Amino acid sequence: MKYLIVGLGNEGAKYENSRHNIGFKVLDAIAKTSEISFELNKHAHTCTYKFKGRTFILVKPTTFVNLSGKAVNYWMQKEKIQIANILVVLDDLALPFGKLRLRQKGNDGGHNGLKNIDEALGTNNYARLRFGIDASFSQGSQVNYVLGNWDEVENNALKSRIDLAIKMIQAFGTIGIQKTMSEYNNS
Repeated sequence: MKYLIVGLGNEGAKYENSRHNIGFKVLDAIAKTSEISFELNKHAHTCTYKFKGRTFILVKPTTFVNLSGKAVNYWMQKEKIQIANILVVLDDLALPFGKLRLRQKGNDGGHNGLKNIDEALGTNNYARLRFGIDASFSQGSQVNYVLGNWDEVENNALKSRIDLAIKMIQAFGTIGIQKTMSEYNNS
């Protein structure tokens, strides 16, 4: 079985530790623990991760978050992966910091990356793993907050939450989305 795991984020050192880049950060953690490396390919940095007989194509789009659909669509077609085997990892302002929520499908919730993926795929019927970044910003400063770096408290808690996200991705591919949601969505 083959899965497409897409981490949303923006390229460049300027964004590396921003809240918006949590998708990249989760995929980077998988690569690091597995001693695999990303390579620059068409529309994305990619690598192949093997776990319990499953193949996970890890994709970090080079198109910036708001245009991620192009990379998702390209890699889905190139790797011949069914939509049921796609999982997008992204930041979510509506969830408290570190809260993880896996959904089988859903609306974009105002997230421009998901909106673009929905348009490119012609559906919102794909799995997404939302990583809570909280909404601790004053009115009018949402963009600065999302593109801002993690604060010290968040930074200290980040590793354990990323480790949980990795377990959820592995479970998505091994026990399926329903069991994964049941087991992890309240963690």
